Amino acid sequence: MLVIAPSIALLASTLAAQSISIGLRGTGSIPTGSFAETQTGAGNTAVIEGAKNGFGYGLDVAIGLGPISVYGGFDHVKFDCETATCQTDGKYTMSGVAAGVKLAMPVMSRFRPYVKGGVTFQDLAGGYGGSNANVLTTERTPGYEIGAGLDYQLLGILSLTPQVRYIGQNFKPKIPGVITPTTATEQSANYITFDLGLSLHTPFSGGSRSAKNSGSRRQR
Repeated sequence: MLVIAPSIALLASTLAAQSISIGLRGTGSIPTGSFAETQTGAGNTAVIEGAKNGFGYGLDVAIGLGPISVYGGFDHVKFDCETATCQTDGKYTMSGVAAGVKLAMPVMSRFRPYVKGGVTFQDLAGGYGGSNANVLTTERTPGYEIGAGLDYQLLGILSLTPQVRYIGQNFKPKIPGVITPTTATEQSANYITFDLGLSLHTPFSGGSRSAKNSGSRRQR
């Protein structure tokens, strides 16, 4: 009995740390690499380029056990596009989902920093100068994201969640009327995001209470 009681208490403590979090965030994004550059001499070939800073929104859901969480997310970001093809009022729209693992630092304070990494599944669409005949599309392809941030507890189960992420994607663009060979190489569309959101944390506590009570009774 003396061995079982501490084991039950440890299990109860682990269950008490289990939680669900749901968060909404606003996103400011900066394209990097060839996604942000304007190439020359491309000719009549489909290219992904000329993206400018963008804004969007996202949703995150995570299930945590202690400092480790498994998360899923959704992103929708619109970038301005300023190339001869896009004209001045063109837009790139990046949207898709992500899944990965988040590791929080075990610190006892309102500030809880974390790092995260996962796989993304996004697609890219472009609308150029309001012309329906000149629209870029891509198939949804896997990419990756890495990031860091912190949870700052505000009021009990509510937290402020700033974070920064780097997202890497490769696409094969398709534009009607523009040459897009079936063997075309993939083009990168990478960007950095600065997110600010609110997260609602809901702990699972029912099971832990019953485990604690059971452990106390057996110890007596």
